[in-house]
Amino acid sequence: MRGSTIANFIGTSAVATEIKRQARRAAQLDATVLLHGETGTGKELLAQGIHNLSARADGPFVAVNMAAVPDNLVEAELFGTAPGAFTGADRKARLGKFELANGGTLFLDEIGDLSLPLQVKLLRVLQEQQVEPLGSNQVRPLDVRVIAATHVDLEARVAEGGFRADLFYRLNVLSLRVPALRERREDVRALVEALLDDIAARSGQRPLELADDALALLAEQAWPGNVRQLRNLLERAQLSAEHGPLDGAALAALLSTAEPALAVPAAVASSRAAAPVALSEATPDTLPGECVVPLADCLARAERTALLAALRACGGNRRLAASRLGISRAGLYAKLQQHGIAR
Repeated sequence: MRGSTIANFIGTSAVATEIKRQARRAAQLDATVLLHGETGTGKELLAQGIHNLSARADGPFVAVNMAAVPDNLVEAELFGTAPGAFTGADRKARLGKFELANGGTLFLDEIGDLSLPLQVKLLRVLQEQQVEPLGSNQVRPLDVRVIAATHVDLEARVAEGGFRADLFYRLNVLSLRVPALRERREDVRALVEALLDDIAARSGQRPLELADDALALLAEQAWPGNVRQLRNLLERAQLSAEHGPLDGAALAALLSTAEPALAVPAAVASSRAAAPVALSEATPDTLPGECVVPLADCLARAERTALLAALRACGGNRRLAASRLGISRAGLYAKLQQHGIAR
């Protein structure tokens, strides 16, 4: 991924083309970028592409997943430590990710997982462009561009008090929403071909071939895990296929045994509109063969319904609709775009 370009975000659909256009525009600027979108959509790939197309391309690209770092180590990981900063610390100074990214780009993935106390320190670093390592009383100048990413609604987190508003505004200078795979189903075939070639190159095997009905089946899935989940499935398919193109029946068997949440075509899932069912009624005896609709699809459908209802109730007035929904106008516009509702 370190050599990734924006062109590596595969797809020619309208939404894929638009996010690549926005990413190229962001690369021309040196402002902070906030990438938001579901897990597995390719946020780090785009961040790397933005860096490689920017004036900082010759500098380092350093990535850190905030969700993967224990809370008690986040400060040292980001800002570094002075010699002997705490019991058990190295006697030598340890550079943090900010200093390692000096002159280049720091990608902070899952920024929504950062604790409130550390949000304060991060905000100061972003504003002052200088860092004070843990256990030190000296600050060091920085020249770092930050690209942050999250799969959670940071505006909602701000409203709940779980994320600082001032940090959100500091991060949200350039905001790019990375589309979910189910929003660009026409890109699935190209994605599958590229992923299968990469899987084969890494495994030393011949690329797996998929029959047309298998490709059609993949395009029908909801993909709650997006491109990452698609790749995971294809890796298992590569291992399980013995010879010849893998057809739809074989792939359906793989889906049903390994990916129960993907076993229902999206068209079928969306046609099951969800008349409310009491928990006492939702039993195998009364609902034989009933399949579970992915939670992401249920939430997306409910959110779209709420947006349309608010717009109707407010006579199309976006400002009033946003106020009644408890979100900002920018947040409303982003959600309208996300759900394909004409602005």
